[in-house]
Amino acid sequence: MDSTDLSELNYIIEKKIQHRKLSRRKIIQRILFIALGACMMAVGLEIFLVPNHVIDGGITGISIMLSYITGWNLGIFIFLLNIPFFLIGYKLIGKTFAFSTMFGIIVLSIATAILHTVHSFTQDILLASVFGGIVLGIGVGIVIRYGGSLDGTEILAILFNEKLPFSVGEIIMFLNLFILGSAGFVFTWDRAMYSLIAYFVAFKTIDITITGLDESKSDWIISDHAHLIGEAILARLGRGVTYINGEGAYSGEDKKVIFCVISRLEEAKLKDIVTDNDPSAFLAVADIAEVRGGRFKKKGIH
Repeated sequence: MDSTDLSELNYIIEKKIQHRKLSRRKIIQRILFIALGACMMAVGLEIFLVPNHVIDGGITGISIMLSYITGWNLGIFIFLLNIPFFLIGYKLIGKTFAFSTMFGIIVLSIATAILHTVHSFTQDILLASVFGGIVLGIGVGIVIRYGGSLDGTEILAILFNEKLPFSVGEIIMFLNLFILGSAGFVFTWDRAMYSLIAYFVAFKTIDITITGLDESKSDWIISDHAHLIGEAILARLGRGVTYINGEGAYSGEDKKVIFCVISRLEEAKLKDIVTDNDPSAFLAVADIAEVRGGRFKKKGIH
């Protein structure tokens, strides 16, 4: 390939990248939701966790402890400590993610400064840990869902992952356990244990916020009455099914495999359909992060 071909290829790539740019509506939507998520995280921190000396994981947890030790505003540490990770994220992941992250962190820093003078909703540490974790988790989940981040720990874990024999998830868990454990030295050990509760609640809430309560399920059914089960799924759930030809490795017999996608709310009804038509049928159910195309639509149980 000569230089002319390379320049033409670069021109085509640039044009494709330009076509993939977000529309103005999508950009405004992303800005609004990242701002909303950052404000919700600020509420979780300043209204519930920080006044009760309970911390979150990651850079935010370090910022809370530094703010307590120095007396400086929490937002200052959140902003300053995340700057290096903004620069790393820009090179590692891309400028859209980096600028979305920086915007979220700026909003978070300002919101924590504004809410710092507001009194906590509760003095009960357990209630503060649970509800603080929920509000914080929803906020972080919204920001992640719209292409940003409010903490540099994930970027740090990606860097370590290239040099250490651990997954990104394992590195994040180790870093957060170390940070949450440090709360015992800065505050008290009971506060460190409450911080673990808040972190666990926030972690689960983030997961629910990103995937949604009405997540999809993929179902694989192997049965000698495959067509009967498939027709029942179509009639009672209104879901399309796909028949796949299979062969049993042990028996060598030809088998019909049913594949279908349903909502979480329809899972119990699907199990009843399979059991009613073939109690000995093989059924495997798995979570799906996203479904697009085809005739699949989110809906409730009929």
